[in-house]
Amino acid sequence: MSANLIKQTDFDAIIIGGGACGLMCAVQAGFLGKRTLILEKNDKVGAKILISGGGRCNYTNLYASPKQFISENEHFVKSAFAQWTVDDTINFFETYGITGKEKTLGQLFPQSDKARDVVKVFTELCHDLGQQIITEANVKTIERANGGFTVAYETNASVVILQAPKVVIAAGGLPIAKMGATDFGLRTARNFGIKIIDTAPALVPLTITGKDQQWYEQLSGNSIFCRVWNDRASFEENILFTHWGLSGPAILQISSYWRPGEFIYIDLLPNQNISQLIQSEREVTGKKTLLNFLSGLYTRKFAEALDGYLPIDKNLASLSKSDLEIIDNLIHHFKVKPAGDKGYDKAEVMRGGVSTDELSSKSLEVKKVPGLFFGGECVDVTGWLGGYNFQWAWASGFVIAQNI
Repeated sequence: MSANLIKQTDFDAIIIGGGACGLMCAVQAGFLGKRTLILEKNDKVGAKILISGGGRCNYTNLYASPKQFISENEHFVKSAFAQWTVDDTINFFETYGITGKEKTLGQLFPQSDKARDVVKVFTELCHDLGQQIITEANVKTIERANGGFTVAYETNASVVILQAPKVVIAAGGLPIAKMGATDFGLRTARNFGIKIIDTAPALVPLTITGKDQQWYEQLSGNSIFCRVWNDRASFEENILFTHWGLSGPAILQISSYWRPGEFIYIDLLPNQNISQLIQSEREVTGKKTLLNFLSGLYTRKFAEALDGYLPIDKNLASLSKSDLEIIDNLIHHFKVKPAGDKGYDKAEVMRGGVSTDELSSKSLEVKKVPGLFFGGECVDVTGWLGGYNFQWAWASGFVIAQNI
């Protein structure tokens, strides 16, 4: 394998990773007259953008604020979000032809419902601004040299070594290895002695094993609007029963706050009181069975699956006080102890990453390694489901661009 040493380049910075953060960083740097080079491992940039939201790309959330982010330092994102707001994201994309439409809970998608339109904005701007992109570039090492950095990458069976004054790590996190995800950002941080907050899959389905697994399997495909909570967080959205456990938006959300061995709790009828509903129905007709009553609230299949937990064959008039307590407890405090999660291949994002203690919140530069920056998913900043993580990617890319 041959190596070509290029002692200097005229790039102001080399950006590792052509995802949301790296692309925004390159474009914003270009607006400031700075030259950057993106090194992307895949054969095209924006791989995760293209699959996000089922290929539709939920590119921000109207309600994004520091409150929707998990980090060891809950205040860390405030500076970046002050520098690049949701309005900035909306205006940026509108300027280049993408108008957003809100689906639910503030989630903004392109009117076209095509994620490739989002990527196209960046690739065209990079071309127009003279920002260089090299794909199928597998970065091997980053080292300090001559007041800057050398970056060695492998391409076409040869190793190219470039030098630049600054380096941006926007290489993403561990989820979805088939999309090119690696631990490169974390490995690089460790090589520079930078602290890492323990990582784990986040926004990920939860698994059920053992004696309860068959019960969940029989309900596969059933979706119910619920409130899901633990002692850290609470979410009201749909849950989805699957062959291996639980998924759906509410489960993905709570997974970021769940730890192995813990319980989660589900209110299967949020904002209503099952006992009061039963009492009201009794006044109309007490002859209806609990099964038929529950079939009016849920699917018949779900109501039937509660046999063994609830006296579903009893008519409403004959339900005792004890029966009502059991019903109330199951419907409003359904208790689940997941066995685990579906792992990084099914996770939307990664929890943990480069410690925010190591970075300047104003510039995202590593405090003890001047000229080295980290942004996007490899930093210990994890957003909720619904466009929040994209907002962090855009904001962190913008902030870094101002400082390289």
